[in-house]
Amino acid sequence: MLWSTIPSIIDGLGVTVSLFSIVLAISLPLGLAVAVLRVYGPKIMQPAIQLYIYVMRGTPLLLQLMFVFFGLPYIGIVLDRFPAATFAFILNYTAYFAEIFRGGMVGIPNGQFEALKVLGISHFKGYTKVILPQVLKTTLPSVGNEVLALVKDTSLVYILGLGEVLRAGQIAANRYASLIPFIFVGILYLIITGILTYLLNYIEKKFQF
Repeated sequence: MLWSTIPSIIDGLGVTVSLFSIVLAISLPLGLAVAVLRVYGPKIMQPAIQLYIYVMRGTPLLLQLMFVFFGLPYIGIVLDRFPAATFAFILNYTAYFAEIFRGGMVGIPNGQFEALKVLGISHFKGYTKVILPQVLKTTLPSVGNEVLALVKDTSLVYILGLGEVLRAGQIAANRYASLIPFIFVGILYLIITGILTYLLNYIEKKFQF
């Protein structure tokens, strides 16, 4: 039974890993950019940014997935299942990462910015070489938690009919009336999160300064 279900579960794993990789690669830098605008951007932009973050954090991701896939066609925007899921995830996780990075930015003492001016260091160079490394160091644990949450949240794309790893396991479990596929899927999740935890811990050690 297990050997017969492995191919479908592996195919579902491919969808999970692809979605996770794309969303993480795009939402992390976008979240940092939104955080910069949130903290240092023009005041006229603040209401729109705050509203975006409020909506993304205040509504369930499952609802956002349904809105993107089933709701956008009403205004003429039609997306296939995987692009719709990717778009919804990026919008959601960009907001969460933005708030995490914002917390790191507001924790930087103002005296450091004044010291950069006294030393004659340009705003861009001072921010990228002095301020940003400190922000990344202080926010890494929280970012790591969101990264691990993203792995598990990918299971929500079942609502769009995508065959991710948990959906594949559920189909196999229903077919054979057995919990073994679920156990196998759980092991896969533990392996993925274990690898990511190791990488995150390694990165945190690199930022010990």
